[in-house]
Amino acid sequence: MDRLYIFDTTLRDGEQVPGCQLNTVEKIQVAKALELLGVDVIEAGFPVSSPGDFNSVIEISKAVTWPVICALTRAVEKDIDIAFEALKYAKHKRIHTGIGTSDEHIQFKFNSTRERILEQAVEATRYAKRYVDDVEFYCEDAGRTDNAYLAQVVEAVIKAGATVVNIPDTTGYCLPQEYYDKIKYLMEHVDGIDRAIISTHCHNDLGMATANTLNGVMAGARQVEVTINGIGERAGNTSLEEIAMILKCHKGLGIETNINTTKIYPTSRMVSSLMNMPVQPNKAIVGRNAFAHSSGIHQDGVLKNVHTYEIMDPKDVGIDDNSIVLTARSGRAALKHRLHVNGVDLEEEKLDSIYEKFLKLADLKKEVTDADVMMLAGADTADQHAVKLDFLQVTSGKGVRNVASIGLDISGQKFEAAASGNGPVDAAIKALKKIIMKQMTLKEFTIQAISKGSDDVGKVHMQVEYDGALYYGFGANTDIVTASVEAYIDCINKFKKED
Repeated sequence: MDRLYIFDTTLRDGEQVPGCQLNTVEKIQVAKALELLGVDVIEAGFPVSSPGDFNSVIEISKAVTWPVICALTRAVEKDIDIAFEALKYAKHKRIHTGIGTSDEHIQFKFNSTRERILEQAVEATRYAKRYVDDVEFYCEDAGRTDNAYLAQVVEAVIKAGATVVNIPDTTGYCLPQEYYDKIKYLMEHVDGIDRAIISTHCHNDLGMATANTLNGVMAGARQVEVTINGIGERAGNTSLEEIAMILKCHKGLGIETNINTTKIYPTSRMVSSLMNMPVQPNKAIVGRNAFAHSSGIHQDGVLKNVHTYEIMDPKDVGIDDNSIVLTARSGRAALKHRLHVNGVDLEEEKLDSIYEKFLKLADLKKEVTDADVMMLAGADTADQHAVKLDFLQVTSGKGVRNVASIGLDISGQKFEAAASGNGPVDAAIKALKKIIMKQMTLKEFTIQAISKGSDDVGKVHMQVEYDGALYYGFGANTDIVTASVEAYIDCINKFKKED
């Protein structure tokens, strides 16, 4: 069996998604989950980009043991210096440097020439090699780079000391056969290609990221750069769980990974919850419908033999198909079990706090779903916020004025206000603004039902502009007006710290 290395960039490329930023503690939680999952390389951040990213790389390096910790840089000496400083505690270090190689990048991004870009690539690789033995070089926009020139760059950086060379389809433009041909061309035309590992890094702009990645592997690539749930810039990156399960299901390909697939679902749920980014129901492997059968014909077939319509055992990806149903009569043990299945393990004190919220929610619903449980685990962090919602009372309906009364607790002080508006949400936010007297503008407002049914929890995502910056907030409640106010308050708590 050939060994395929899994390079996870959830904490770098994935975390660049607007509204999905994590704090250092949350990043450490994800990094530890990735280690348990069996990821070979964790791209922990882009240290020069911000003090927060720099500190996160340091703390992740301390928190995990066996995976390689990778830090991204541009082909700039200062970037590389800072990356090495951030990696000082890593047991296994890698600097990931690179530059755009397509004519579009060379001409419009760098106003440069192919010759100068080639020189910069070699210089950056040699400079990084002074610090670490393990240097990865990325040829940004390789998907649109002329193959002959790309081969020149790859050969030059390998001679300069690169141990891994990344061939990104940065814009998600390549067709699967085209990407296969590109990797194959490099394998056949680059002198010394055997001294480095070729890596894929595919984006999903045209929905071909997984197909392109798999084709790259079939052509000779032996590292794949992926993210949990396929999150990432624009339409996202190649999904880790898809590549891992394709290779598990198709053992005839003769390629294996170190991924413990039973950890896939819990890790997926953790990332979704921490980043407040719901997984689409029909998402392969980890979507809530991935192992659901509604068609009568399908149900009949599955009942007779599960293999008629299922090519994977749900347990292989960590889904407990004999899940315990949670209701108002469920105890702490059942709640703790469901949280554990979803990748969340809590101390007893924290569990007690969430259990109280669980009982209140369970009284409102016939059944509490996994999505509800993860919402409760995430919402519990609101207890540490400076601004908290004390109460909200709304009068609305046909033929009556929409009026909202609101009470806030701001660092222990109580405030109340009332306002009317064009609908209950508008009235509630206007009342909120009477207390929080700042120039805030609502830029985006999205409501999403977690599942189906009139009693289910709804999620609200908001984007608020304040003092020239955008802030993202999240709220979840069986009452959508309350969820909207909680999302707005979540935004306020994020920019309040910077006043």
